[in-house]
Amino acid sequence: MMQPQGPQQIQIELEDAVSEGTYANLAMIMHSPNEIVLDFARVVPRSPKAKVKARIIMTPMHAKILLKTLEDNLKNFEKQFGEIKMHVSPDKIQNPIGFESSSSDRGED
Repeated sequence: MMQPQGPQQIQIELEDAVSEGTYANLAMIMHSPNEIVLDFARVVPRSPKAKVKARIIMTPMHAKILLKTLEDNLKNFEKQFGEIKMHVSPDKIQNPIGFESSSSDRGED
C-alpha cells in the first residue's frame, strides 16, 4: 500500500538581476475568464507617462491564493510594525491613484 506523500519541495532559483527587485507604485489589473494579468509600473511626479516594469500572468485560482497570502502577510506586518495608515478610508476609494481594476474581459488570453 502506498503511503501518502507530504508536500513536494521545490527548489527556487533567484537570478541576481531579479533579486534586486523592481519598485512599482502603480498596479493595473485585468482579467479574462482564464487569466489574471497584473501590470506593475512606476509613476514619476509631474510626468504624464508610466512605464510598465513587470507583467505577471496567472490563473484565477493562483491569484486567489496570492490574495490570501498577501492578506496574511499584511496582518503579520501590522502585528509587528503597527497599522498601515491609509490617507482615506478604503471603502471610500472610488478610483485610487496607482491601482486600477478591470471589470470587463479585455481579451487577454
